[in-house]
Amino acid sequence: MFKKAGDFIVQKASGLRESIKALHRDEKGQGMAEYGLIIALVAVVVIAALTLMGTKLMNKFTKVNDALK
Repeated sequence: MFKKAGDFIVQKASGLRESIKALHRDEKGQGMAEYGLIIALVAVVVIAALTLMGTKLMNKFTKVNDALK
């Protein structure tokens, strides 16, 4: 199976290295998913705020527009 004990250690170290690389790749995907969720949350908050203040904001813009005419 293994000619020397060193071959066994090298094989296990290579497997460990690949496992660590796979874990690192998975964390990158997780980070991107977290950023996506944060952006979605910010978008929901902005939409909710604009919806709640929509008429007040529209009135302000109308007044500014009328003043500039």
